[in-house]
Order: sequence, then C-alpha cells, then structure tokens
Amino acid sequence: MKKMIIIPALILSSLNLFAQSSSCAQVIDTLCSSEKINVVVGTIAVIFIGLSFYLFSIDNRLKKIEKDK
Repeated sequence: MKKMIIIPALILSSLNLFAQSSSCAQVIDTLCSSEKINVVVGTIAVIFIGLSFYLFSIDNRLKKIEKDK
C-alpha cells in the first residue's frame, strides 16, 4: 500500500523539477559568463569537506566511547 502512495508522489515531484529548467539555465549561464561559478563550486567544496571532517571526527569519538564501555 505504501508503494502505491509513494510512487505517484515521486513522479509528481519530478514533474515540478522539469518545469523549472529554463530559469535554472539562465542562472547557470549568468554565473558562467561572469566566472562566479568557480566561487560557488569552491564554496560548496569547502562546506562539503568541513562537514565530512566533522562527521568523521564524531564517528571516531563514538567508536572510542563504545570501546570504553
């Protein structure tokens, strides 16, 4: 029963994404023409690296706590 509800919901949500493709293309063209795309990609990379480091440090702390108990 859950599959019968989830599948149409996913299909309808993906249709919404296709409707927004033209405005996204304009934003990408603007960023590429002004060469700000490198700043955006760099910022996302720094955030991803920071989050990865944070999650690995939490994992190491949890392993140490579990090992002590």
